[in-house]
Amino acid sequence: MSEPQRAKRRLQRSLSPVWIVPIVAVLIGAWMIYDNLSRLGPSITLIMDNAEGIEAGKTLIKTRNVEVGKVEKVSLSDDLSHAEIVARMTPQASKMLNQDTQFWVVKPRIGREGVSGLGTVLSGAFIQLLPGNSEVELETFQVLNQPPVAPPDAAGLRINLTSQIGNSVSTGDPVSYQGFTVGRVESSYFDPDTREMSHKLFIQSPYEGLVTSHSRFWTSSGLDIRLDSEGVKVNVGSLESLIGGGITFGVPANMPRGRQAKEDANYVLFNDEDSANEGHYSNYLEYVLLVDDTVRGLSPNAPVEYRGVRIGTVISVPWNFTAPQPDSLSRFAIPILIRIEPERFDDQDTEPDMASWAERLDAMFGHGLRASLKAGNLLTGALFVDLNFYKDAPPFQHMTFVEKPVFPSTSGGFAQIEQKVSNLLDKLNKLDIEPILSTLNTTLASTEQTMRKVNDIASSVDKLLTDPATSKLPANVNTTMRQLRDTLQGFSPDSQGYNELTQTLSRLEKLMRDVQPVVRTLNDQPNALIFNKKLSADPQPRAKQ
Repeated sequence: MSEPQRAKRRLQRSLSPVWIVPIVAVLIGAWMIYDNLSRLGPSITLIMDNAEGIEAGKTLIKTRNVEVGKVEKVSLSDDLSHAEIVARMTPQASKMLNQDTQFWVVKPRIGREGVSGLGTVLSGAFIQLLPGNSEVELETFQVLNQPPVAPPDAAGLRINLTSQIGNSVSTGDPVSYQGFTVGRVESSYFDPDTREMSHKLFIQSPYEGLVTSHSRFWTSSGLDIRLDSEGVKVNVGSLESLIGGGITFGVPANMPRGRQAKEDANYVLFNDEDSANEGHYSNYLEYVLLVDDTVRGLSPNAPVEYRGVRIGTVISVPWNFTAPQPDSLSRFAIPILIRIEPERFDDQDTEPDMASWAERLDAMFGHGLRASLKAGNLLTGALFVDLNFYKDAPPFQHMTFVEKPVFPSTSGGFAQIEQKVSNLLDKLNKLDIEPILSTLNTTLASTEQTMRKVNDIASSVDKLLTDPATSKLPANVNTTMRQLRDTLQGFSPDSQGYNELTQTLSRLEKLMRDVQPVVRTLNDQPNALIFNKKLSADPQPRAKQ
């Protein structure tokens, strides 16, 4: 037997069939380990302010109600400032984990929009995943405290608002247009550098076309009560805005609609609708009023009006009060800073020519344009600046106050009334009162004498009325009236006297008819009673000669 044959035989003796089973078991185990490892998805870390309702090994991660992961570990951060949650995701969820992905906890909530998450009362809270579209992959995510208003790829428009810190607007508040909700506030935060509140709004499709370049935004408190010169106005919004507030927007009536707003456009959030309609004007002319009257009732943002039309705004009352004033005016006048805003009249799409407006106002000053303070509301005592032309205005002189031009002014309405009252008192003081008082005393003496005579006459009348004969006078009158009535009844148609009178009148009428021939005869021949009446001859016809 050769050497190779002997080596082969030795190998066959060393490979016993008994080793087949463990080898197969090892291969199966390796395959199972590979299969389990291949089925495991990525591990991610979630950052939360607190881990309320989250349990390791039980809390699931879902998207569209499909399980895509499970919480494996819940622990505190090293600085104890937040909770860190380690979750194992499924392999198919690996493509969802990018920079735009959002997580939040679904649990029972009661808010302005109603009650949500009631299904988690029995099943327990779970973590909702909203996939993003970014290509940047992440392994650590911040869990949101509230569900997002809309997914990042939702159809609509996102814009930015800036406002003062006083506005009470929070995430989730409604954004309405003419009372209809068209969007929500996605986020609100305070910027300590600019000292302003920043809000991000989402206007859902198809309402994004309502937002234009001329749109104005203001806070809606739900209940607005105003007392102005037109009376009391009460505006009540929706129940949701009444409870939690919100934001409303629109285009002022005196402005064109404007162009369609772009994504991430910036706007200013005003406190109320009136402020929004007044708007924010970047082009203006600043003037200073030096007022000798009282400024009580005049406050910043008060209107500057020209014959009832607003053309500007009061900025500061007073302004640089201690600065030296021009010698040509009173040194105790109160300076007021105002702005004339030509954009209220010019096309909003083009910038107004401020130099031309300044020249126009200078020309109007020369023709008597003056400013005065007038009462806008007698109930509240609020004042406004009124611009008008005055024929008796003193000549205009160019002057400045703290490097700003002075707008010529005149006394206001109450000051004019006070001046008229003062002039009236001066005229009364100049009157010669003594002759008037003497005449008045004489008149009073004559009046006293007249009153005494009137009293004497009244006494005489009183005596006459109290005389017993006067008291019997009505009875005598009544008796006379009865006798007169009895006499008149004797001449009634049914009475005997009336019949006798009728017969007498009839006989008299007959007698008159009988006497008429005698009267005619006497008229023709007065001596007919003595002589016989002559018979007249018959007339003889004759021819005309």
